Amino acid sequence: MYTTVKVIQELQQLATTDRQAKAKYFGVQVDSLLGVSMPDIRALAKKIGKQHQLALALWDTNIHECRILAGMLADEKLFTPKEADEWIHDFNAWDICDQCCCNLLYKLPFIKEKIKQYYNAPQEYVKRFAFAMIAVGAVHWKKVDNDFFEEFYPMIIEQSYDDRNFVKKAINWAVRQIGKRNLQLNDKAIALCEQLLVQNNKAATWIAKDALKELTSDEKQTRLMNLEMENKSNATM
Repeated sequence: MYTTVKVIQELQQLATTDRQAKAKYFGVQVDSLLGVSMPDIRALAKKIGKQHQLALALWDTNIHECRILAGMLADEKLFTPKEADEWIHDFNAWDICDQCCCNLLYKLPFIKEKIKQYYNAPQEYVKRFAFAMIAVGAVHWKKVDNDFFEEFYPMIIEQSYDDRNFVKKAINWAVRQIGKRNLQLNDKAIALCEQLLVQNNKAATWIAKDALKELTSDEKQTRLMNLEMENKSNATM
């Protein structure tokens, strides 16, 4: 039976100073960082399994790796809007934000409303959540139509001035992931980038130019055309 104390003890045994230094090098600047690799955290999560109350308790420890692990252990069927608000406001590092989006938050039925709620938040990692969530959703939300993602374009344009590192990178990530879903969204994402370029804003220019490198590449265009033909072929069968 896993308890909060037992989990912390196992994480401490897995921690290394090299891993701690590497995480800090990549921008994780928090005092509570133990220095545990993502493969080790995932392996521990698999061993423990879904345990919602344990996840909530681990989150409350404020230990960096405990919070990443909490996002893997929390049960999306039990996770409430209030808990989502509390966790989102607690984000203090890009990897906690992104891991929670990838492992838990995209599964929540109310998460689109949270994106709308926080896309213009003043806190860097709270705002990052909104755009990272769009990027992750572009991969996982297979059944939603193009209009669903186009609703986010005004938010992207509005916030593209923000030159804080972990905000502009999340906005860029969102644009690229939307534009890789299909040819139609690719065309519109490219047009969106062109809108960003005429803003004559340093952050918006970086977001657009970096996204265009991938969205207009021969490799991506070929993949999207092949996907389009495959979808048309399946539709006629």
